Amino acid sequence: MSDRDRSVSRRIFIKKGIQAAAAAVIVPRAVLGGKGFTSPSDQLTKAVIGVGGMGRVHLHYPGARLMAVCDVDEKHLKLALEMAGPDVKGYKDFREVLERSDIDIVHIATPPHWHGIISKTAAEAGKDIWCEKPMTRTIEEGKKVVRAVQKNGRIFRVNTWFRFSDPFYKLGSTVQPIKKAVMNRMLGWPLKVTVSGVTGFDWKFYWKGRTDLKPQRVPKELDYNFWLGPAPLKPYHPHRVHTTFRGYWDYDGGGLGDMGMHYLDPVQYILEKDGTSPVEIEADCSQQHPDACLTWRRIELKYADGCKIILDGENRDKKVPFIEGPEGKIFRGIRSDILDFKQRLARLPDPAQQETDFSNAVRKRKKFALNEENGHRSCTIVNLSKIAVRLGRPLRFDPDKQCFIGDPQADRLLHQPMRAPWHM
Repeated sequence: MSDRDRSVSRRIFIKKGIQAAAAAVIVPRAVLGGKGFTSPSDQLTKAVIGVGGMGRVHLHYPGARLMAVCDVDEKHLKLALEMAGPDVKGYKDFREVLERSDIDIVHIATPPHWHGIISKTAAEAGKDIWCEKPMTRTIEEGKKVVRAVQKNGRIFRVNTWFRFSDPFYKLGSTVQPIKKAVMNRMLGWPLKVTVSGVTGFDWKFYWKGRTDLKPQRVPKELDYNFWLGPAPLKPYHPHRVHTTFRGYWDYDGGGLGDMGMHYLDPVQYILEKDGTSPVEIEADCSQQHPDACLTWRRIELKYADGCKIILDGENRDKKVPFIEGPEGKIFRGIRSDILDFKQRLARLPDPAQQETDFSNAVRKRKKFALNEENGHRSCTIVNLSKIAVRLGRPLRFDPDKQCFIGDPQADRLLHQPMRAPWHM
C-alpha cells in the first residue's frame, strides 16, 4: 500500500468509526457472546501506544494481554518488541492499531500533545482507554475527549492513582483519612491546601526548556514529523523529544505538566471539586519564554466557595500545613492540631467506595474512580495554572462554560491550533 493509499484508508476508517459509534455502543469482546467468544474470564487485550519510557513500564501490567505496541522511533519499537515477546506486533502508526478488532484497551503513553487526538480517535474506534497524565495538553482537548468517551460508551482512566491508593508522596499517609476528615467537616470550611516541598511535594523545576537550541540532523530511526504531529513544525533538537520534551509548551508544561495531576487530582477529590474548577487564578513568576517552560514562584487558585489551592514553588511558607480550615489543620505526617484527631476520625463515616480495578471496570462497564469527567477537571487545574504562568497576570474562569471571563488572549490558550492534517 502506498503512503497515499494508507492515508486514504486511515481517513475512511476514522469516518466509519464515527458513523458506527453513532449507531451503537461498542463493548469489549469478553462482554459479548457469539463468534470468537471464549469466556467472560478470558483476559482482556490491549495495545500500548508510545513505548519510549513509561509505555515500556506498562507492557506487562496485569489485567490484559498485550497484543501490539506502537512508536514512531524504531529503536523504541524494537526494544519494546524484544521485551513484549514473539506474539506481539509492532506499529508505527497508531491508527493501524485502532483498526484491530481484537484489541479492547489502548494504553496511551505518548507525549501529552498526542493524548487528546489518540484518546478521541480510540473512543470512536470502540476502544477503552488508559491514558497517561496529564490527560490533555489543553482544556478544549479535554472537553472533546470527555464528549467522545461518553458518546461512544467507553471506559476511561488517567494513570494517576493517589486519590484511591498508595501513600501520597511524603505526606505520610494515603489520601483517605484526609478526605474523611474533610467530608465530615472536622476542619471547617472553606479550606486552603498548600502543595510545596514543605508539605511533601517537588515541582521538578529541572523540567525546563532550553532557549539556545540549534537545529540538528534528525536521527534516521525517528520519524520526527510524526512525533511532532499536531504540534508546530520546529527544527529538530534532541532536547525537544523523548526524555526532555516536558520543557516545551508545545508538548507539555514543565513540572506542572509532569507532576500536576499526581499532586492536584487528590486535592480536587479532597475538596469535593470533581464537578467544577477554580474561578480565580494568579501566578507569581518571571516572564516566560514563548517556547521553553521556565520556573515560577507561586500559583494561587480559588474556587467560588472560597476554597484555595496554593502551589508554592519556592517553599516560601516553612511551617505551613498541608490543609487548613477555620476549625483545624493537618500537617505533613498526618499530624493535626485537633485534639484526639485519630480517635475522633475513627468514629466518623468513611468516603464512598470507588471502582479502582480498571479491568473490572471494563468488564462490568462501570465508571473507573478517576475517569474522563473528574480527570478532565483535575487536568484543568494544571492547564489553568500553565496559562496563568504563561500570561503572568490574574485570570477569571467560568467553570460551567469552561472559558475565561472577558479575556480573549487567555481563551486562545484553551485550544492551541493543530498542525494540518491533524485535528480533533
